[in-house]
Amino acid sequence: MTTAMILTISDTRDLTSDKSGQYLETTLRAHGVSVTDRQVVIDDTVDIQSQFLQFEQQSPDLIITNGGTGIAQRDVTIPALTPLLPTLVEGFGETFRQLSFAEIGTRALASRAVAAFNQRNQLVYCLPGSTNACQTAMEELILPEFEHLIFERHK
Repeated sequence: MTTAMILTISDTRDLTSDKSGQYLETTLRAHGVSVTDRQVVIDDTVDIQSQFLQFEQQSPDLIITNGGTGIAQRDVTIPALTPLLPTLVEGFGETFRQLSFAEIGTRALASRAVAAFNQRNQLVYCLPGSTNACQTAMEELILPEFEHLIFERHK
């Protein structure tokens, strides 16, 4: 069984008010993925890296983050995690922005959403905090492809 952990990055949400994290957990579980942990941290580089590395050490197949992927000064998810993600799946970000452009227009250009593999070859998705963006990513990209990406990485 595939295992996953969810990390929400937000200055304004907690586990109870984190609708995107709740959506991700519910959707993964509905598709047979075991979600073993879900946490919320503030938009702080050290807090993000610390929780991410704690997740990484527990060896899930997937780590999905949501929040902090825009271009605002407080959006530090991508700069925080880039040093920990040596292998980008570049087609994910490109396709996600293309799908988002069809939904929200040019505002999609501000998204830095990515997929990558970390040092332990765990598949990582860094998604925007918007529940709608998380739905687009899950339905159109993650659910149809994550098992294949994991298989390919472990060949």
